[in-house]
Amino acid sequence: MNTRTLRHLRAGAAALALCGLLSACASPDREKPGAARAEVVARLGAPYSATALESGGERLLYSTLPAGRQVFHLDFDAAGRLERVEQVLTFARFSGIALNQWSRADVERTFGPPTLIERVARFDGDVWTYRFMDDYEPRLAHIHIDRAGTVRQLVFTDDQPPDDDRDF
Repeated sequence: MNTRTLRHLRAGAAALALCGLLSACASPDREKPGAARAEVVARLGAPYSATALESGGERLLYSTLPAGRQVFHLDFDAAGRLERVEQVLTFARFSGIALNQWSRADVERTFGPPTLIERVARFDGDVWTYRFMDDYEPRLAHIHIDRAGTVRQLVFTDDQPPDDDRDF
């Protein structure tokens, strides 16, 4: 076998090994109830945030934003065992935001960091934008938070890809 062929074989083997590693990557939605908190964190890495639950347990938040469309809550009991995993970037969860009652902290605790924070001319505050899937449709949730930190408005729009030049 010549050197060139051997190099190609090695490159191919390395590519296959990389594919195998990538397909075995840890993901919050693959975690099973009963798993120990320490084992989950070892597989997934440090969470975006950890919040104490009234039950004495803890919620870890893992986010795929800004590029992804999923945020996971992993709820652990007081003994540190995983009870449930929930993907929270859904139309139903966003629709549950109580306008004029939720705070900036409530939004961040529930959904994690937004994809985008921006200002618009007709609102005195920040607009936090989250990417999510509504069934099979890419959508955006725009949460308007005033300067005092209170959620005042929620708007949904379609997430049209930049290269999509269809007329609407």
